[in-house]
Amino acid sequence: MASVLDTKSLDEAFESRPDLRQAIRLAAVGGNYIELFNQISLHVRSLVPETTGPACKKRRLDDEVPSRPANGVKQNGASNGESAVSSADEVLLEIKEISVVVPQRKKYTLCLTASHIYARLPDSPEPIAGISYAWKDIEYAFCLPVPEKTHKQFNYILFPKNSNIILSKPSIARQTGEPLVFTIPDAAPKAGIIGGKEASQAAAVSDDFKTLLDWALSQRFKASGRSDLKIAYGDAKLFASEQKQPHRPGEKALFVKAFRGAKDGYLYFLPNGILWAFKKPLQFLPHERIAAVSYTSVLQRTFNLSVEVDMSSTNEDGEVDDNTEEFEFSMLDQEDFAGIDAFVKRHGLSDKSMAEQRKAKRLNVNVVKDDEGNVVGHAESGELERAAAEAEQAAQDDEDEEEEDYNPGSEGESEGSGSSSEEDDDDDAGGGGGAGEEDEDEDEDEDEEDEL
Repeated sequence: MASVLDTKSLDEAFESRPDLRQAIRLAAVGGNYIELFNQISLHVRSLVPETTGPACKKRRLDDEVPSRPANGVKQNGASNGESAVSSADEVLLEIKEISVVVPQRKKYTLCLTASHIYARLPDSPEPIAGISYAWKDIEYAFCLPVPEKTHKQFNYILFPKNSNIILSKPSIARQTGEPLVFTIPDAAPKAGIIGGKEASQAAAVSDDFKTLLDWALSQRFKASGRSDLKIAYGDAKLFASEQKQPHRPGEKALFVKAFRGAKDGYLYFLPNGILWAFKKPLQFLPHERIAAVSYTSVLQRTFNLSVEVDMSSTNEDGEVDDNTEEFEFSMLDQEDFAGIDAFVKRHGLSDKSMAEQRKAKRLNVNVVKDDEGNVVGHAESGELERAAAEAEQAAQDDEDEEEEDYNPGSEGESEGSGSSSEEDDDDDAGGGGGAGEEDEDEDEDEDEEDEL
């Protein structure tokens, strides 16, 4: 006899998670995991105290976190006291089959309401927990090409307030959730993908996904009182990598490869700041927060970029807390040095590469030079060249001393005059004097004896 899903236990175990209940029901349709789901439901239900009556409901409400919505949906970037998104809210526009990357990697239906943007499962009206964002709390928005894809794609990134910089010091961390990142193809939406109250208006700007999303997001930003919020794009005139893209050779890369610790990712140099993506946690460092940049660990093929960010804040007493955080991105290709340095100069960012605390990192390094041997880069690169030249000269002096100290002794004498091939090599190399001249004199004497 086939197993039957225990819906009663399922409903009681996941009472506050309608999205999970719906997902389990859909997964159980095949019949392969029904017994497993039943056991999970029974176990979760056993962890909940079995009390009945109104007192139980009251206590559960009292135990709720105040900022947590009653429907169990945790909202990213929501301010205290704001109503959470609900499936009852009118959906102005929905776009199906959108690949969400952060905070969860899965295909969802993206829904836009008057107050929120959220994701839901295709067969469920309930918003997914943790993927709900209030329009008024969005601080930065981006649309950038996805790196290293054969077919062109774009990533949209929406940062809620105070989530763009993840600090390493928990005591001063002020982040409030993760950004929303979702991917769209460079193609037109298929039939039936778009729905909602504004579907007919959206159809007029649906030549491709990018045009559709640009219009939809801009409309919602403006309607929510965020007319100042603009979507930022990569600009090849502002920065483009010198590295070629083998998968799309005719297109310039608007990013550079780098490492943040042990994680590899990409740096985008944008009109309003520097973005690290797409490995979590994403970091966006706006120009107005960048106190200084430094080039460190400069080698022949790679260098590191350190960005010092001003994290000063005002406490409850009105006093300013001076805090800075440094983010180091390593293993950038030297071919991109000139482009990055031009970006730094163009935006007036302070270069502290030659600060006292950096000097230990500047010794025995190479600077970027052009084909004629001239130094290129920031204004103080002459100091780097002098340090490199001094180190190179010191190494050359050591080699010269070793050559002067070297004495072959009796080793060369024991070998005699050597073979004829060695004599030929000496003649070809231009070596003169010494034993070679004596050999020539002996040959001339022998020739004179033959003639006599």
